[in-house]
Amino acid sequence: MNVLILCTGNSCRSQMAEGILKSLHPGWNIESAGTRPEKKVNPMAIRVMKEIGIDISSQYPKNAEKFIGEPIDVVVTVCDNARESCPVFTGDVRRRHIGFEDPASARGTHEEILHTYRKIRDEIREAMTNF
Repeated sequence: MNVLILCTGNSCRSQMAEGILKSLHPGWNIESAGTRPEKKVNPMAIRVMKEIGIDISSQYPKNAEKFIGEPIDVVVTVCDNARESCPVFTGDVRRRHIGFEDPASARGTHEEILHTYRKIRDEIREAMTNF
């Protein structure tokens, strides 16, 4: 199974989903990418993933265009913007949208922001478990 998880910046939600899905399905080829990728993975995403035993610190943002022409079975968009600006993947590609709030836009104290990241991580983990 070849799965591509798309988000806008590919720095947080899609990276967490990639890490979780890889932990659940080690035999699958799972990648994440962004329509406008950031330069690095969000440090708070790395932190909250480590809390559940998944290390995404070696992952890095990639441009979605890199995967055009690659064999892909399923494209999963995890933000509305990526769903709307998703590149066209040819062939028998199934599309699935599972939108999540962007934890990077959370405001408040450090603990409140951390709580938001954990909440989104847990929502992503539930959705990927039911994938």
